[in-house]
Amino acid sequence: MMFALAALMLAATAAPAAPAYEPSFDPSRLKQTVAGEPGQALVLGSPHLSGFPKDFDAKALDPLLTRLAAWRPQIVTIEGLSGPDCEMLLRYKPIYPGVYDDYCWNPEPARAATGLDVPAATVEAERLLADWPAEPTAAQRRHLAAVFLAGGEQASALVQWLRLPATERRAGDGLDAVLVERLTMLTTRRNENFLIGAALAARLGLDRVYSVDDHSADATINRVAGEAGYGEAIQRAWDNPVTAKRSAIDADLRKRLDGDGVLALYRAYNSPEAMRMAFDSDFGAALAEPSPQHYGRYYTGWWETRNLRMVANIRAAMAAQPGARALVIVGASHKGYFEASLNMMHDIRLVDAEAVLR
Repeated sequence: MMFALAALMLAATAAPAAPAYEPSFDPSRLKQTVAGEPGQALVLGSPHLSGFPKDFDAKALDPLLTRLAAWRPQIVTIEGLSGPDCEMLLRYKPIYPGVYDDYCWNPEPARAATGLDVPAATVEAERLLADWPAEPTAAQRRHLAAVFLAGGEQASALVQWLRLPATERRAGDGLDAVLVERLTMLTTRRNENFLIGAALAARLGLDRVYSVDDHSADATINRVAGEAGYGEAIQRAWDNPVTAKRSAIDADLRKRLDGDGVLALYRAYNSPEAMRMAFDSDFGAALAEPSPQHYGRYYTGWWETRNLRMVANIRAAMAAQPGARALVIVGASHKGYFEASLNMMHDIRLVDAEAVLR
């Protein structure tokens, strides 16, 4: 009996592993039945402009903006947290320690000026946009800018501000001196959400941008993020030859930040090679990190979750405008993940950013 049991156990351990299951249902291949024009998504991988030198001249973005405007997007999304998302992070601060303070603007000055808190301002902005005139008055634009600020949507407020004639960029209709100062500051702030997203939306005659960032996934790593071993493990994973190569390429690209140089940088950031290097240097390296706590897998799991939730926000914005062209502005490390997930959507066709930036 014992010999028979031993033989069964040996046979079980020697059995070949079953092949990995691959689902037969692939949404990316089911795109033929869309009635009318499908939506188009151009994912623009961007550096975070906050890391550019303080003397960076925003005029150097003009060649980039010209090419993006020529593609004529009807939706612009940015890597910024929405007012409602920030409100959630604020209300659940113990679950998301530090996240609200790091990523959100406190809209209290706008609440004081308008009497609207974030939920009320969010509802009011949607109400105004639902019945927005083709030729709004300057007073209407100032009012909507104030409402957007009260709702925590700074970039959309800036779109309205930029669409005003220079002589009408003043206090009034809900905007007080504090809010005017804030909007004036945002026009030059080194941030792609403002210098590219809001500026382009205003140039194209759009009335808002869509904030699609998500940090609710941060709760997935809170249990380990405070452990000293977590940071050390991730730093070790990042210390690899691909990271060094990626850093050297980036440093070389940033040596010239005039119009041609910025355009060259964006072309490089949106290449297939850049997307693969982002994985090999960062998330793929973390997956292979050998700590017994699997710190790297926590990190990559957080990253994948965040990307999925961000893409869901993009999909929601596009679902409200079937057939629209959407420009998705996001940090370059997200680009490959965004394109892979957006490509699964039946009603979305991806556009090659490299072709648009030629």
